[in-house]
Amino acid sequence: MCAHVLVAEDDDMQAELIRRSLLAEGHTATVVHDGRAALDAVREHRPDLVVLDLMLPVIDGFGVCRVLRRDDDVPVLMLTARSTEDDVLLGLELGADDYMTKPYSPRELMARIRTVLRRSGRTEDRREDPVVRAAGIAVDPVRHEVRCEGRPVECTPAEFEILRAMAGEPERVFTRRQLLHCTRGLDRASTERAVDVHIMNLRKKLEADPRRPARLLTVYGVGYKLSGGRA
Repeated sequence: MCAHVLVAEDDDMQAELIRRSLLAEGHTATVVHDGRAALDAVREHRPDLVVLDLMLPVIDGFGVCRVLRRDDDVPVLMLTARSTEDDVLLGLELGADDYMTKPYSPRELMARIRTVLRRSGRTEDRREDPVVRAAGIAVDPVRHEVRCEGRPVECTPAEFEILRAMAGEPERVFTRRQLLHCTRGLDRASTERAVDVHIMNLRKKLEADPRRPARLLTVYGVGYKLSGGRA
């Protein structure tokens, strides 16, 4: 079951944890950090499900859910540190399909997401395909394979995780710290400067001219992005 999930979460670490968990499940993800951006993203991306934090700035999760239920039928899974019965009931009355309180297990969250997607039927017509495709690159998390324009590309585990994250959100600018976070557990001695080395090596494998990259672009003063859009 491959779905496009919108994650509306103002905590950067929580948002990144959810995004990585979704990518590991074969989903794609768009991340926003306030309620207004969440509503705009629903209109722009037409996601299969919204993971919605309750305590969002600009417009809170309750307000976002009210608008969504007025204008859209996208499933909503609410996340919040507020666990009082009144909050839970209000969220469900507004049309949330499920409700989880923090702290939560990422495994349980992914199980809840699978249940909501299955119940909604919004992904029934999609071919089950965990491969993430962007900019002529295909990243298969099940077979742990990378292909560029159809040819196989050998990647180290760290390179694979960085590329999988970037292919999951083409055109998103990732900081070195965010890309380093993708490799945690693979090499505990890694530093943010190690990300530059990984990107340099990936360019050698993916670019026609690594000195003039067309895919893995540097955004000066910020980090890197994968340019080219979804395949």
